[in-house]
Amino acid sequence: MDLLSVPSPPSLAVVLVKQLSCNGIGNERGSHTFGTNSWHEILKVTVLVLGNMLFLARQRFCSWRSPERLNLDAIFATDGVLYKSLRRGTRCFSKKTDASSSFSNGTGESFDVPVNIKSCEARIIYAVAPAMGHNQEAHPESHFRVPAIVQTLEEMELTPKFRGSKVIELQNFRSASVDDITSVHTQSYVLGLEKAMDQASKDGLILIEGSGPTYATVDTFQDSLIAAGAGIALIDSVVAESKKSRDPPTGFALIRPPGHHAIPKGPMGFCVFGNIAIAARYAQRAHGLKRVFIIDFDVHHGNGTNDAFYEDPDIFFLSTHQDGSYPGTGKFDEIGKGDGEGTTLNLPLPGGSGDFAMRSVFDEVIVPCAQRFKPDIILVSAGYDAHALDPLASLQFTTGTYYMLAASIQQLAKDMCGGRCVFFLEGGYNLDSLSYSVADSFRAFLKEPSLASTFDNPAMLYEEPSMKVKEAIQRVKHMHSL
Repeated sequence: MDLLSVPSPPSLAVVLVKQLSCNGIGNERGSHTFGTNSWHEILKVTVLVLGNMLFLARQRFCSWRSPERLNLDAIFATDGVLYKSLRRGTRCFSKKTDASSSFSNGTGESFDVPVNIKSCEARIIYAVAPAMGHNQEAHPESHFRVPAIVQTLEEMELTPKFRGSKVIELQNFRSASVDDITSVHTQSYVLGLEKAMDQASKDGLILIEGSGPTYATVDTFQDSLIAAGAGIALIDSVVAESKKSRDPPTGFALIRPPGHHAIPKGPMGFCVFGNIAIAARYAQRAHGLKRVFIIDFDVHHGNGTNDAFYEDPDIFFLSTHQDGSYPGTGKFDEIGKGDGEGTTLNLPLPGGSGDFAMRSVFDEVIVPCAQRFKPDIILVSAGYDAHALDPLASLQFTTGTYYMLAASIQQLAKDMCGGRCVFFLEGGYNLDSLSYSVADSFRAFLKEPSLASTFDNPAMLYEEPSMKVKEAIQRVKHMHSL
């Protein structure tokens, strides 16, 4: 599919055949005879398909006008009837099942296979949710971000087309349900955002964060459900593979809007729903993976994830970020509260920190934390905005830094939790450095040599503040008894 255009609604007959095949009706896994129950299934699928066609049509014909600031808290925050209706409407296409997922086979076709079959050779399972309808012109969190990554992966021959069964693209995954979202966010926020889509359909673009740059279009609510659903689907796939292999593939959610700034009560900092936080709760609830270790190497502090689990002893949140950068949180002394005291670690790094800083942080902080915590799964908020070329901060990571982090975290997951690991795209606003860094992360997952030297220019780097970095590391080690 061309990511830069909205797809036309597919033929009802074609979609019915595909959906019936997924449900085991009329194929080798189901009955070849239609009975009463089968016709009931057909009726349900017909309703589903018509709903999806109407949604696609709505995407195509919505008009955009000038932005208007909107206060979500004021929009029917206690309307229980509407909330129940929203839950029903979302669940019809968001119900989770372990029966099948759709993978790309490298030839442009899609085929339904059980999650734990045909992917045993995979080293990477990734999902793409570009949110093309969620867009504000000239905004740094551009709708071109994910397509730029996908194009670079294609150019560098890192897709299923070139790698066959070693790289799998997870397709046709279900959107997250409202129940999934409200495992992290308040019902009033979810309800308010859904209701705000009516305003967005009239005004084209609205601002949904009272004092910041987070916006919404008519597609934002649905696009955000899809982004969260991609992460959940990857959790399912990686966990399924870990049950049959000690070296399962690493998951990567190439999604937007990003999520780590979104607080339980609302949006923040370009983020709508906390994708990684939602996935962490899902891993606990659906798979019994009680202890979740979250690494956030975005240049900005993941305050939303921090807040969601601040009192939770079973989720360890570790964030490295530039000291003094947006949103100004993530201080050394933010270590958790109550039962969760000690399971939040914030390490603000001085401006100019780069490859030396992150290699030291990984060896001296991340590894001992993971060894002590003993996680069941590792999730990664993979922000690529600490790159030296990124316009929104002043750290100087390189493509090689991200290769090192990807390879090291993958190995850490293999050593600590059976290889269960999923990366979630967060920031990264220079399309070139973002794309090449994600591609080099893929090469790390494939255990192939880095190509960072073909992209990184040593002349753009300056001396790191190594003494300040060492002081920061020693301070956090002392606070956490590492």
